[in-house]
Amino acid sequence: MSNIEPPPPPPAAPTQRSGCLTALMVISGVILLLPGLCALLFGGASVIDGGKIDSDIAPLVFLGLTVGIGGVVLIWAAIKGRKAPTHPGTQP
Repeated sequence: MSNIEPPPPPPAAPTQRSGCLTALMVISGVILLLPGLCALLFGGASVIDGGKIDSDIAPLVFLGLTVGIGGVVLIWAAIKGRKAPTHPGTQP
């Protein structure tokens, strides 16, 4: 009798995020886009009317733009998904 090794097990399937979590991430991202849109509107109106952004509204515009960028990142992360870890046997 010869010693025949069994074939290696198939690689594990990549883990997928549930559809519910993806939907919640997209909805949260869209909600976070609204302050960014308001910041663009109020900041743009301030620049058009006075030629510069007033000092009392500038921090709010910056905060709104930052929150809006966070919304874009959240939507991007929800669409792109999580990458599965590379299988150790498939690395070069």
